[in-house]
Amino acid sequence: MSTCTVSSRELDEPLAATAATARTWLLIEQPGPWGVDALRHSRLDAGLGADLSGRSEGTGVRVALIRRPGPHAHRSGTGSRRVFAAHTVPGRSWIRSARLDALDELWGLDLAGLGAGRHSGLWEPHRGDPLALVCTNGKRDRCCAVLGRPLAAELAASGDADVWEVTHIGGHRFSPTLVVLPHGYAYGRADAPLVKEVLTALRDGHVVTGHCRGRSCWERPGQAAELAVRDLTGEPHADALTVTGTRPHSDRARGAADLGDAWAVTVSHRDGRSWRVNVVAAADRPPIAASCGAALTRQPPMEISAITALTPVSPAASVTSEASPASARRLRPRRHR
Repeated sequence: MSTCTVSSRELDEPLAATAATARTWLLIEQPGPWGVDALRHSRLDAGLGADLSGRSEGTGVRVALIRRPGPHAHRSGTGSRRVFAAHTVPGRSWIRSARLDALDELWGLDLAGLGAGRHSGLWEPHRGDPLALVCTNGKRDRCCAVLGRPLAAELAASGDADVWEVTHIGGHRFSPTLVVLPHGYAYGRADAPLVKEVLTALRDGHVVTGHCRGRSCWERPGQAAELAVRDLTGEPHADALTVTGTRPHSDRARGAADLGDAWAVTVSHRDGRSWRVNVVAAADRPPIAASCGAALTRQPPMEISAITALTPVSPAASVTSEASPASARRLRPRRHR
C-alpha cells in the first residue's frame, strides 16, 4: 500500500521551506496514548487542552504534547511532568523548563508574551543539550508512527540525545520528521546519523542544512530565503542570519504575475550584509496527498528565482544572480533524498 511518504519521495518533493511556523513552542509531557487532536484527545485534561489551543491562536506559540520514547498504551498520565517553553528567533533563542506536580499554572500562562519572546522569569533556564522532538503521532498519520517511533527509540538508546516524541509538527509526508530546540530548525526524511550530526553541530551553534525544512520562526518564504542564503554563502552559524522583511513581489519572469504567488524577502547577516531573495510558489508541481488517505491537493514548493546582495562588505559578497531558469536551479535550496 502506498503511503504519503512514498509518494513524496517518488515525486522528489523538496524539503526546504516546509517547516511548521512557530516563534515559540510550549511542550507538555503527557504519557499514554494520543488521539488525532492530541491536546483534546489524550489523558491531558481536555479543558486545559482546549484552553491552550484556543488562547495560542495568533500568538506565535505552538502547543504540543511530548513523551519519552517507549511503550505508551498503558502508561499513567499522573505524576510530575516536564514542561518546556522554547523561543526560536535568532539571537534571542531560549528554553525554560520545569517539573510540575500539577498543570494548574498552565491555565494562566501569558501566551502572547511567550510568543513575543518574553519569558518573564518563567520556570528555570534549560542548560542541557538541545531538545530533539521526533513526530510519532500515529493517530494523526501512520507514517509518523511507523517511521518516527523507531527513530526516536534508536536515538534514546544511543544516549547521545535529549529526545522526546512529539504530537504533531506538520509534514507527515516527510516522515521521519523532527524539530530541534531552541533554534527551531525542522528536518525531514531523517535517520539517526543525520540527527546526531544536527545535534553535534547545534551544540556549537551551527546548522546542518542537509534535509533541513527551515527555521520555524519564519513563514515559508522566509524559510526558503534563509536556506538559500546559507547555500550561497556557506554560512554555518545558526544565529548569523535573520529574515528582516517580506513583501509581495511580482515575478512575471517565473510566471507568478499574482502578487500572492511571489515574495521579495530580505535576509540580513549580523556582519552588516544583506540580500534580497525572490521567492516563488511553484505552480508546476503535480498534486500530492499531504497525509495518508487525504485527497490530492497542490502543495506548491517555495523556489528561489534570484538573490541580490544589497549591502556587500567585500567583492565576494556582491554576487547577483539573475532570474533565469539556470540560476534558479543553482540557487534553489538543495533537495535531499
